[in-house]
Amino acid sequence: MNDTPQPAKQDSAVVRSITGLGGFVNGQIEYVGGLAVLLAQVVGWVASSLIFRKVRFGRHAFYQQLVRIGVMSTGIIVLVSACIGLIMVLQMAPPLETFGQTDKVANINAIAVLRELGPLISAIVLTGFAGASVAAELGTMVVGEEIEALESMALNPVRFLVLPRVLATVIGLVVLCVIADIVAMLAGAVVGIFMLDIPPKVFYHNTLEQISVSDLFTGLVKAGVFGGLIGLIACYNGLRVSGGAAGVGKATTLTVVHSIVGIISADLLFTAVFYRLGWT
Repeated sequence: MNDTPQPAKQDSAVVRSITGLGGFVNGQIEYVGGLAVLLAQVVGWVASSLIFRKVRFGRHAFYQQLVRIGVMSTGIIVLVSACIGLIMVLQMAPPLETFGQTDKVANINAIAVLRELGPLISAIVLTGFAGASVAAELGTMVVGEEIEALESMALNPVRFLVLPRVLATVIGLVVLCVIADIVAMLAGAVVGIFMLDIPPKVFYHNTLEQISVSDLFTGLVKAGVFGGLIGLIACYNGLRVSGGAAGVGKATTLTVVHSIVGIISADLLFTAVFYRLGWT
């Protein structure tokens, strides 16, 4: 038999694989570059509004988005954070009880919530609650040609649509992170005191002994960056919508996926940096 065509087929498959990989990498680089450009525009408008009084970015829209993103998300954040605090203490109690250190659940719960779980859980919940909504809203405006109408009236979409949403997401998530921290630690204290019979003074003392200002600071820094990522990704995907209603649905899905991947990646980077700085 003559097997000479087989290498050609294999070469063709290898070429297609390499081409597909290159296209994927190029698309990701283009996506990150687009986010960087949008971030630069947002920072530029913020700086202009602080320097020049005549430059406005739509403060009424900012307050409206802050209520929509921050206030409306409080209930679900409180519920999820309370569950996280309860789960953490109940899961840690049995192994610590083996060593006679049940009261140390207060230490572990406090440090885990402040450094990781508070900002991370809040960001993931906010991604599904508000991030997808922002992407769908802007995508619908693109499909309805409302963005073009704004541009025809010399109104910059980044200034009047993106900036209020990004700022509201950043500030809202920082405040929600504080609420999540408090609720999770209180929920853990309820379980520790009433179910594990840890004296209230011991639980309170262990919590304060473990945590420090740097723990709260690192968590709030993470929350601010996570909020910026959610806002930028949601707005960027919304403004890139094409293809009608199907495009809006795709942008909503991509916003949730990209936001969660970005949040986890940023969390890993922050943890590595804080570890090198000795803040962990």
